[in-house]
Amino acid sequence: MLRSIKRQMNRKKKVAVSSVVALGMATSLVAPNVVQAAEDEDIVKLRIMETTDIHSNVMNYDYFSDKEVNDFGLVKTATLIREAKEEAKNSLLFDNGDLIQGSPLADYMAKDKEWEEGDQHPVYKALNILDYDAGNFGNHEFNYGLDYLSEVTSGAEFPYVNANVYKDDGDDDPSNDENYFDPYIILDKEVTDEDGETHTVKVGVIGFVPPQIMQWDKSNLEGKVITKDIVKSAEKFVPEMKENGADMVVAIAHSGIGSVTEDGMEEDATYDLSKVEGIDAVLFGHAHSEFPGEDYADLEGADIEKGTLNGTPAVMPGFWGSHLGKIDFTLEKTDGKWEIKDAQSSLDAIYDSENDQSLADPDKEIVKAVKEDHEGTIEYVNAPVGQTESDLYSYFSQVQDDPTVQIVTDAQKRYVETYIQGTEYEGLPVLSAGAPFKAGRDGVTDFTDIEAGDLAIKDTTSLYKYPNTVNVLKLNGSEVREWLEWSAGQFNQIDPESDEEQLLVKPNDRSDEGFPSYNFDVIDGVSYQIDVTVPQRYNNDGTEVIHDTHRIQNLEYNGEPIDEDQQFLIATNNYRATATPIANPGGDNIVIESPDENRQVLVNYIRDNETIDPKADGNWSIAPVEGDPSLVFYSSPDAQGYAEANEDIAYVSTRDDGYAKYSFDLTDEQEENNEDETEEPEVDEKANDLIYTVKWNDTLGKIGANYGIHWKELAEYNNISNVRQLMVGQSLYIPVPEETNDYRVHIVSQGETLGKIASQYEESWKELATYNKLKNPHFLKIGQHIKIPKN
Repeated sequence: MLRSIKRQMNRKKKVAVSSVVALGMATSLVAPNVVQAAEDEDIVKLRIMETTDIHSNVMNYDYFSDKEVNDFGLVKTATLIREAKEEAKNSLLFDNGDLIQGSPLADYMAKDKEWEEGDQHPVYKALNILDYDAGNFGNHEFNYGLDYLSEVTSGAEFPYVNANVYKDDGDDDPSNDENYFDPYIILDKEVTDEDGETHTVKVGVIGFVPPQIMQWDKSNLEGKVITKDIVKSAEKFVPEMKENGADMVVAIAHSGIGSVTEDGMEEDATYDLSKVEGIDAVLFGHAHSEFPGEDYADLEGADIEKGTLNGTPAVMPGFWGSHLGKIDFTLEKTDGKWEIKDAQSSLDAIYDSENDQSLADPDKEIVKAVKEDHEGTIEYVNAPVGQTESDLYSYFSQVQDDPTVQIVTDAQKRYVETYIQGTEYEGLPVLSAGAPFKAGRDGVTDFTDIEAGDLAIKDTTSLYKYPNTVNVLKLNGSEVREWLEWSAGQFNQIDPESDEEQLLVKPNDRSDEGFPSYNFDVIDGVSYQIDVTVPQRYNNDGTEVIHDTHRIQNLEYNGEPIDEDQQFLIATNNYRATATPIANPGGDNIVIESPDENRQVLVNYIRDNETIDPKADGNWSIAPVEGDPSLVFYSSPDAQGYAEANEDIAYVSTRDDGYAKYSFDLTDEQEENNEDETEEPEVDEKANDLIYTVKWNDTLGKIGANYGIHWKELAEYNNISNVRQLMVGQSLYIPVPEETNDYRVHIVSQGETLGKIASQYEESWKELATYNKLKNPHFLKIGQHIKIPKN
């Protein structure tokens, strides 16, 4: 048990707990003085309130952009809680988990702060001030391990419940399994009826967490605990709660609604839970959504006016403190038993997004209580989280593969590959979609430009602008192609024979003539070219306007033409997964809806790797044209230095609106090379180097990106004076470090895995991982050096 008897005694008990049933414990604490009234006058109004998915966003503060905000923060929800308590004669307040993880403050507390005796996590400072009655564990409570969970929750002055996490006794006999936590409690709630008389209502509270925590936090939990089905756990314990005197049962489920079909061991099981006999209310979360709400208007069994699921009062109050969930009950005591006569679910918001108006002020008492940890978090996000060996800039992200998009897609890909381990999706190839979020849409300063060197956590707001969460789509090769066809609508159609200057990229806006850069999806894990000389297949809304046209050319996976029927998982964000008209028109292609922020995934990726070298891998490009059109695009004048080092881009002039004009060379290099009579430059053979044979449409930039080498370095190493005069079949030497008596060196190229490399040398991939001290053998970077031991 995590909660010791000593800890229970130290907790303030504003509401007595009459019985605690878990692991064989039962405790009777207080017998309140009950005043009986006439049975026909025993009407009690009881308000039950819920917060969920706070993710340690105690303050209304965006640590990434270093400013206060109005649309999240428990300090603002606290004001609504106090008002709601004043309005109600009788109330209970519960939290539904995902409390201690998910924000810079959470990371600061778990990974950076030096804890001293008596220290308390700021989330529990806040919840204790607000006098919560009970809490439920979310899946993210387990992210830092059971020891940290025990340490942190010791600061909670209220009990926790969970009914579907059990001790792993290893005997494969479910009949003797013991709960790891208290499966439920029964609160003796003293209430005042409408006539002013006092009574006791015994409120049973039971909690649940997604069984998938065993997959998501396998390293923290394996061998220690097991999980069981949410609905079956409820069916086991709810009758027991009634037998032990519960007048009403409140189920707190850290679980989304799910589907109308019950499959068992579901992550989102609230729909089925609401049908369990004996449950009088469901407080749920995990999905970062709101119920009652319009999103569920068409769901069978949902009444969004009354706020019920299958007739059971239910509420889900968003995330990060965006809403307070309330269920207002009317109870009547008849023949000595309390009966529910009516119930109404509702949500109170802290922010009006339509009018950009705050609806609640921060709670001053909580602001003062967490001041030290808040200031410590600000210092923490400004400290280096890692290093980048390359500059990170987005000036050319709309016309070339880009390092700021690359690092995001790399981070998403690794996250999803880890996420699906042990699931039905393990083994499916993972692709990753990203877009140029900072490409000048919000002004000439709206670009990323981070110099090589230290990276702070707050730098990630420049790399990932929006507070999205990770979603995963399951698509086949044909659907991936069509998604890219829609994305290619960013470009104007180019006339290769025209002598006039032509604008390559459409305006970065939502007008009929424009195309927002955040919709220009790049999909990493496949390679392809975009032919801008043909008309676009889809308009901005995803309507097919020309059937027989294809901008996407040479779409390949692992160096082979993509199989139209092959299944892929595509890591993306919740906005793209739900709003992409081509990839997910009916909303049925989403297979994973993670509550984790893409931005936090990026922070973790940088921290785990310590030093990153996010050169764009060149997996996509604009196909060269046969003519010699004059193509231009607009970016920041600050990009001039980067243009000088780019073989395809040149600065032209600065415009009156502050943007700069750049030319873009799409000359058909293959045609030039065939006409050029210059012989292949002679180079001295370098015995230990890798030899690369130039293919059609290769450039030094693309080749260098595949091996983590700058194109200028590659040109100098191969004595190439004219970088545009590569010839098909030409040999290029890729520098490889000198081998030693103990090992040789293999340079990772695009599409390679440790397994593929190991098979080339008849080695075991596990032995290679150990020999190279790889933190994550499933994640290799292009250009990375792998040592191959000599036997």
